[in-house]
Amino acid sequence: MGTDPAHDPHDPRDRARPIPRLAVRGATKRFGAVRAVRGADLVVAPGTVHAVVGENGAGKSTLIKILSGAERADTGTIAVDGEEVTISSTADAMALGIATVYQEPQLFAELTVAENVFTGRELRRRGRVDWAAQHAKVVELLTLLGLPERYATAAVGSLSIAEQQQVSIAKALAGDARVLILDEPSAILTDAEVEVLFGVVRRLTARGVSIVYISHRLDELPLIADEVTVMRDGRTTGTYPIGEVTVRRLVELMVGGLVETERAERAVADAPPRLELRGLGLEGRFSGVDVRVRPGEIVALYGLVGSGVAEIGATVYGIAAATAGEVVVDGRAVRPRNPAHAKALGIAMLPADRKQQGLFTFQPISFNISAGHLGLLSRARVWVDRAREREVARDMVRRLSVKTPSERQVVSALSGGNAQKVVLARQLVDRPGVLVLAEPTQGVDVGAKEEIHRIVTGLADEGTAVLVVTSDLPEALRLADRVQVVRAGTTTAEFGRGATQVDVLAAAAGAGGVAGDVAGDVAGDVAGDVAGASTGEVAP
Repeated sequence: MGTDPAHDPHDPRDRARPIPRLAVRGATKRFGAVRAVRGADLVVAPGTVHAVVGENGAGKSTLIKILSGAERADTGTIAVDGEEVTISSTADAMALGIATVYQEPQLFAELTVAENVFTGRELRRRGRVDWAAQHAKVVELLTLLGLPERYATAAVGSLSIAEQQQVSIAKALAGDARVLILDEPSAILTDAEVEVLFGVVRRLTARGVSIVYISHRLDELPLIADEVTVMRDGRTTGTYPIGEVTVRRLVELMVGGLVETERAERAVADAPPRLELRGLGLEGRFSGVDVRVRPGEIVALYGLVGSGVAEIGATVYGIAAATAGEVVVDGRAVRPRNPAHAKALGIAMLPADRKQQGLFTFQPISFNISAGHLGLLSRARVWVDRAREREVARDMVRRLSVKTPSERQVVSALSGGNAQKVVLARQLVDRPGVLVLAEPTQGVDVGAKEEIHRIVTGLADEGTAVLVVTSDLPEALRLADRVQVVRAGTTTAEFGRGATQVDVLAAAAGAGGVAGDVAGDVAGDVAGDVAGASTGEVAP
């Protein structure tokens, strides 16, 4: 333990500033060959809201895990109220007054609010739980958060998501939190609920609690934050008073300036759409989604965390049942009831989580490719034609360039990229007219990503309508003919081939004045400005 090395009490400038409530200096974290955080700094003043922003994969989540004790930094220092500390576990973080509230409330639905708040740290008197003391403390916290006293004895499962989030905050405050980390707190809230959240945050900072506010909704930051730190590629590139940086400027800092994406030109015939979503909705997740994908066209749906973009793909494939609107395939309005029904309609889907949703890891490649096609590969619908199964598997292995000694190879022995190709191969056995790709290159190396992009482009060239659902903006811009932005549960802006990361991310984050027809018109000196500001790198 020692004093914060960044705060010198003998420096007149530092004497005029309060000791930081939280100071992270030079934090790094490596997972194998991946450097998730590289030299990150974060200084949070007492009683302030300090926003942390960055693209998906910028390192925000890992930095949160370091502060919450879920991961330990490889190098760097952390100081709380000027004292250097070590955080090796979540218990260490809580003992230091650092608490984290995640986007999805982590509570026991069947327990009462009071029971949830004190689970694992019950107040005791003479060896027994002091229920009266716990109730009184919870009532005090509920009053602070603007919730009725009667909620103390209510089951958490009976509360709204916004109220459950406030219960999570109460749980953090019950542990005398001095630093409260809010991870995407507004992503699942309505506008009215966001206003309630902001009221809670303001009351907490008035009591001296420091808030670390992680958010993709950049337009809300001027309403709640005092300062903002930008992360990119695992580094913190700068910290700014919120009144001195525009939302547009934040976007430019997040992506590193005006980013041009090289792509080969593709000609898409002007034909009726093969896939069309008309006012598609899933209650509580998204609504009014309108998308058109022509034969041979690749359209990307891009959205930030909590935008509802992931659920759109799942609904097209029948994993979730739409509650409004239509899915139209080749001019015929349908509503897929389940994946088998979607498959019968000519729709195939590559899931985002290949390990949990796409693979039988201890089975051979041939088994994984044939799964779901037993009717096609069986004799008299009684037993599988193993010779035919192996023949189909060999053909798909060759077609998709899966690197393997044999189709008998167990999938668990393959690299991530080749395993992803096997999942994709299964979707292509029936030659679907519509292919939905959810995060198609997530967790694969650069070489495999290029190969998968080549395969997808080749499928489109053969006439397949491809809908890519992704949170990887560079991939969306490189792969797609058009990019449609999903924000707050609906499709908003649309961009063509001239789009830049700045324009698309600005639309996704809610920056004003951004439209598809101005993509690529950002001033030419943006990149230089950003570089100067950075410190690092079938039934109808």
